[in-house]
Amino acid sequence: MLIKEKNLILNSEITDKKIFTQRRQIIKAAAAISVASLLPSTSHAAAKKYAQVPLGPYSSNIKTSRYEDVANYTNYYEFTTNKTDSTVLAKNLKTSPWKVTVEGEAEKVGIFDLEDILKNNPLEERIYRFRCVEAWSMVVPWIGFSLGDMLKQFKPNSKAKFVEFTTLYDPESMPGQKAKSLDWPYVEALRIDEAMHPLAFLATGMYDDDLPNQNGAPLRLVIPWKYGFKSIKAIVKIRFTETMPVTAWNKMAAKEYGFYANVNPEVPHPRWSQSRERVLGASIFTSKRKTEKFNGYGDQVASLYSSMDLKKYY
Repeated sequence: MLIKEKNLILNSEITDKKIFTQRRQIIKAAAAISVASLLPSTSHAAAKKYAQVPLGPYSSNIKTSRYEDVANYTNYYEFTTNKTDSTVLAKNLKTSPWKVTVEGEAEKVGIFDLEDILKNNPLEERIYRFRCVEAWSMVVPWIGFSLGDMLKQFKPNSKAKFVEFTTLYDPESMPGQKAKSLDWPYVEALRIDEAMHPLAFLATGMYDDDLPNQNGAPLRLVIPWKYGFKSIKAIVKIRFTETMPVTAWNKMAAKEYGFYANVNPEVPHPRWSQSRERVLGASIFTSKRKTEKFNGYGDQVASLYSSMDLKKYY
C-alpha cells in the first residue's frame, strides 16, 4: 500500500513577504500577550526574549520542528560525536562577552565585540529547512540577521573571492577538541557570491530565544540550501580570501564532503543515498520524505551554479 507523503516543502511554500509577515506577526504578538498574561507582574523577564522580533522576508511557510528535537539532537564534534550529549557538555561554554576577528581582503578589519555587531544588524526571524548530510532533516525558526549585509560593513575588496569562518578553539571548554576526529579548529567557507546571497544567514537565537550552546551560541552560520556541516557554530573569526580555503570536513575526507555541499538528491554520499531524508520528530507515517534539490530553495539559488556540473561538485 502506498502512503502519501505529507509535509512536503515546495518552492511555492515560500510565501509573499507581506502576507506571511502580517500573519506571522499577528500570531507571534498574540502568543507573547498570552504568555505574559499568565506570568506574575514581576516575572515578565521570563517571557521569550525575541517574541517581538519581526519576521524576515525569506521565511518558509512550513511547520517547525519541536524545540526539544532541535535542541537535543545536534552534531557538535567540538564537544562529542554523540548527538545528544552536547546538550549537557556545552552548558559551561562561556558565550558572553564574545569577540569576532575579521581579517583578509577587506578595508575594515580588526577585532569586534559581538554586541557591537548586533547593534548594526537588526534581528529578524527566518523559518528555514535544515538538511544534514547524514540524511535527516528538521525545520527551525532562527533569529539572526543577513550574512551579506553584515559582510558588506567590513568593505571587502575586489580580491575577496571567498569568506572563511573559524570556530572557537578551547579544548578545556570543548572537550571534543582533545580528540583527533577533525583537525581543529573547525573551519568552513563560502564563495563570496554565496555569502552575499539574501538567504545566507547568521543566527544568534532560535524559537524566539537565545541560541542554546549546543546549537552554536552565540553566533552560527545558517545556509539553508547546503548540508548542515557548512553551517559552522561558535564563530570567532571571519577571513576574506582570494583563494578557496581548506575546510574541516573536506580536509578530513574530500571524497565524502565537498566544498560546495549543496543538497542534491541526485548525488549520493559515497556511503548512503541522499534521495530521501528522515524528518526529525515525525511519526512513522511522515518520517521519510523525498529530498529536494537545494533543499527546496532552488528557485532562489540555482543561478549561482549555472556553469557548474553539480554531480561533480559535491
